[in-house]
Amino acid sequence: MENNGKETMEKKETITVPTDDDEPQINYRGWKAMPFIIGNETFEKLGAIGTLANLLIYLTTVFNLKSITAATMINVFNGTANFGTLVGAFLCDTYFGRYKTLGFATVSSFAGLLAIQLTAAIPELHPHRCAAKGNGECKGPTAGQLAFLLSGLGLMIVGAGGVRPCNLAFGVDQFNPKTESGKRGIDSFFNWYFFTFTFAQMVSLTLIVYIQSNVSWAIGLGIPAALMLIACVVYFVGSKIYVKVKASGSPLTSVAQVIVVAMKKRKLKPVDQPWLTLFMYIPPKSINSKLPYTDQFRFLDKAAIITPQDQINPDGSPADPWRLCSMQQVEEVKCLFRVLPIWASQIMYCVALVQLHTYAVFQAVQSDRRLGNSEFKIPAASYVVFMMLSLTFFIPIYDRVVVPFLRRIRGKQGGITMLQRIGIGIFLSIITMLVSGIVEEHRRTIALTKPTLGDAPRKGAISSMSASLLIPQFTLGGLSEAFASVGLIEFYYKQFPENMKSIGGSLFYCGLAGSSYFSSLLILVVHRTTEGAATGNWLSEDLNKGRLDYFYYMISGLGVLNLGYFLLCSRWYKYKGNRDTLELELQLEVNGEKKMQSDKTLV
Repeated sequence: MENNGKETMEKKETITVPTDDDEPQINYRGWKAMPFIIGNETFEKLGAIGTLANLLIYLTTVFNLKSITAATMINVFNGTANFGTLVGAFLCDTYFGRYKTLGFATVSSFAGLLAIQLTAAIPELHPHRCAAKGNGECKGPTAGQLAFLLSGLGLMIVGAGGVRPCNLAFGVDQFNPKTESGKRGIDSFFNWYFFTFTFAQMVSLTLIVYIQSNVSWAIGLGIPAALMLIACVVYFVGSKIYVKVKASGSPLTSVAQVIVVAMKKRKLKPVDQPWLTLFMYIPPKSINSKLPYTDQFRFLDKAAIITPQDQINPDGSPADPWRLCSMQQVEEVKCLFRVLPIWASQIMYCVALVQLHTYAVFQAVQSDRRLGNSEFKIPAASYVVFMMLSLTFFIPIYDRVVVPFLRRIRGKQGGITMLQRIGIGIFLSIITMLVSGIVEEHRRTIALTKPTLGDAPRKGAISSMSASLLIPQFTLGGLSEAFASVGLIEFYYKQFPENMKSIGGSLFYCGLAGSSYFSSLLILVVHRTTEGAATGNWLSEDLNKGRLDYFYYMISGLGVLNLGYFLLCSRWYKYKGNRDTLELELQLEVNGEKKMQSDKTLV
């Protein structure tokens, strides 16, 4: 960032509210606050990912759970943690604000990681070590042991519910959105935010996972707990320089009002020229930008039609907000409704990513993980690091090389539209599953036709295929995330009204939750459907006896359908506009100088 840009962001600036001159000045510190915010996020991810990345192996080797049980448990945990972000966003916006919510959630995550670490450190909190070979049975955990483990996971769910919807929004709060330098800072913050915590994920997936798998689970799980404690300290050290936006009430109340009033007035006839005749009122202290009228979801317009029974206060506000809403409120709800079809496509997209964290790890378990000619074996969960590496290396290239190049060619601020970026990521996820299926078919064929390298505990023969052949599918998965996941988060934050940014953040994680639950459903259906089939159980405990490649191909086919659905939604979608910009464009159009472009879609 250039010096003059930093000075603009760091000087004291006032949020101007036309009807109130007594608003306190806000000291935007911009990038000066980032070491604490990104530092907290980095250590938080080091702690959380350091535990969760290898949790699948921990559950199958230490807690002696079956592969399908462990995979389902991980999916349900991830789904619940991600859906918990809706509750976290509601409490943040309504009662506590982002600063307090993040502080409490980080402490809760630390307590959860500490509880999980104790299950490894204290022998009474996990089952006895199992020496069974091949498909031998082992004694599972007792009810008390499982309850203690679940209590730790529960505390982590509480932590994730607060951290995930608030951390990005809290970082954005530190920049002034009304200055050019602030806007550039926000744009770069999204990319560099992903870069830093992805780097933290790489450390977790290599060093920490290695210690857990080869040195000691007690030490390996103790390191993430210690790192989470550091995250707590780093976060609170920066307290004095943060911009702390106070809770202003849940925006969901306004959403409910629009829907209820539109239902009450559903029998009214649509009005002519709604942009002129609908009720207009914007609260003087509203942080939301003024939105122009759009002709989508026109049934909601009836919530802003004034009837003889409606009363208006002297200050212009409706006497009963459950009988009359403003056009601004209606347009804010339309923003939410427009995003939901795009969000639905995220669920199927993320199903492909879920497999890279579950069944792709089992692929590595039954592959040759030796490094070169040595006897050193790379931990199975560490192969996910190649997904992080491709994401980490590509994001700076995209931000510093690809975007400026496309910006010069196309004249768009981001080079390509957000929806185009997401569409590319969805396409890459389809390729990822196709490559995963081809590699799994090759691994299985070698395991069945050539000498094997022994047996994996309670699974089956280890194929002599090098696990390095799994790297392409992880690399493609990382590239897919660099386009789609980063694009989706940016899309939600920029397309939601300002007072719904926490909800926008939680929506991304709700999509991940939906994909986790849907993946669990697919596993259950495929497992029960193919159990007695001629081809055998696709998802057998021993992958050599199953057909995991068919499962990957099925997900790829569903991805093709999802891509078609996404393209249809993208053609229909209208980006959120700004009323001031629209008025200027309308004026220019009247003068014949340019044509309005605010309703341009993806294609």
